[in-house]
Amino acid sequence: QVQLVESGGGLVQAGGSLRLSCAASGRTFSSYAMGWLRQSPGKEREFVAVIGWSGGSIDYADSVKGRFTISRDNAKNTVYLQMNSLKPEDTAVYYCAAGPGLSIRNLRAVYWGQGTQVTVSS
Repeated sequence: QVQLVESGGGLVQAGGSLRLSCAASGRTFSSYAMGWLRQSPGKEREFVAVIGWSGGSIDYADSVKGRFTISRDNAKNTVYLQMNSLKPEDTAVYYCAAGPGLSIRNLRAVYWGQGTQVTVSS
């Protein structure tokens, strides 16, 4: 019912920036909170950021707070993650997610994208 496709990942040096996009389709898109999660080879999947259906109720993981900015444009059915001051530990596959905000925060999103790779080099 809701499909999510991530884009914008790539290779960047430490201190650089990337902007991820998530294109969504489905009649219930605007009813869901949207968020981003990530998973690196040596770690479990972790929460990154979430934004409510109206653009409020924004929350970030402590590890990215002050560096990442999440936003959404419901008219374009798109969610963004602006990532600045990237660190090597940010290297991961980043997944777009949709569902109740608290569920996303607790890694229980209803819908998931297939992910986009972000690699930060030293």
